Amino acid sequence: MAKALLVINAGSSSIKFSVFALPPDDGDLQLLCRGVQENIGEENPHFKAFDQAGRKLDDIRPTPLSGAYRKAGADHRRRVSDTPSAASDGEVYDHQAALRDLLDWLDQKPELPEIVAAGHRVVHGGKEFSDPQRLTPELLARLEAFIPLAPLHQPHNLAGIRALTAVRPELPQVGCFDTAFHVGQPEVARLFALPKVYRQEGVQRYGFHGLSYEYIAGALTQKLGTPATGRVVVAHLGNGASMCAMRDGQSVATTMGFTAVEGLPMGTRSGSLDPGVVLYLLERHGMGVRDLNNLLYKQSGLLGLSGVSNDMRELLASPEPDAKLAIDYFTYRIARELGSLAAALGGLDALVFTGGIGENAAAVREQVCARSTWLGVSLDPTANAEGRTQISQPASRVTVWVLPTNEELIIARHTRQLVLEH
Repeated sequence: MAKALLVINAGSSSIKFSVFALPPDDGDLQLLCRGVQENIGEENPHFKAFDQAGRKLDDIRPTPLSGAYRKAGADHRRRVSDTPSAASDGEVYDHQAALRDLLDWLDQKPELPEIVAAGHRVVHGGKEFSDPQRLTPELLARLEAFIPLAPLHQPHNLAGIRALTAVRPELPQVGCFDTAFHVGQPEVARLFALPKVYRQEGVQRYGFHGLSYEYIAGALTQKLGTPATGRVVVAHLGNGASMCAMRDGQSVATTMGFTAVEGLPMGTRSGSLDPGVVLYLLERHGMGVRDLNNLLYKQSGLLGLSGVSNDMRELLASPEPDAKLAIDYFTYRIARELGSLAAALGGLDALVFTGGIGENAAAVREQVCARSTWLGVSLDPTANAEGRTQISQPASRVTVWVLPTNEELIIARHTRQLVLEH
């Protein structure tokens, strides 16, 4: 019987999933379908699935019933064209219900192979985990210690793992860590200038988006043959944004640090901030930890600067002066960090844009490159506007690339290797 791997990225109110077919030989995994379950824990959950070409397979609004969540195809599922209704009797459609429905949906698709293992994105693995791990109750307990370091992601990643365990306890599960790619950075790149006692507690720079950087390192090697031996900066630009300096395909420095709020401004996250600002907010405005967490993670970044949106597409289309200000600040900080990362590398051979903004916002790429001509970046405006893979001029000292990332494929590869090849 044909077999497949399930990849899960669980957030606070959503679960993104992908299904990859296992080839009969040692060939690469093939995407079969992907989708998202949205509004988990809310009154109007929504399930959408697409095939490998992006064609819609299903669009469903699940509704919890009294006492249990019935199997897919039962009367708790209504097509999106039907009138949505809220959960009854105070029930909540939670991660466990969503994953049960997902597995039921997969089971009812005869064209899809049997799911034999699941891989999860886990944002934080700390200093301890530099490789993917088989997930056990003991390991989950250890990963809970990193929740304060990634409060927007870690608790929900772990909730997804526990929910899948409850629904399908016999299914092998693997955790793949966004911090793992950066574990081998030089010590000076990981330090904060704080007393040693805090470093011994684990207060250091960790870095994130490692699964994306791992994929891009491999994809760039395939494109150019041997680019991993050069000095490369990858800009992963999306609602969460960071940059990574790589030498020989290994992380040398990155913009995110102790948490995923440092570095570049993001959709709703502030990026790097003078610690004195935090002290000012504590003293002058009487903010507590929860207030600060909400401000720095959810009210700042592009949204805070623009007062319009955290969505780059909306900002680029907006006539508001503060929308332009947010874009200018975003590209300024990217170019400034590019100079810093190039210094860490001792030069620059290639710049790669990836992520939702990096792959799709030509105007952002143009501004960053315009600010980086001093480094040897020479943009080809036509190639950039057309979204080609290479967007630098032939004579550019630094080659510039646009490469789609694929974190899900990296997770699936690690899951296959750890569960099925060992």
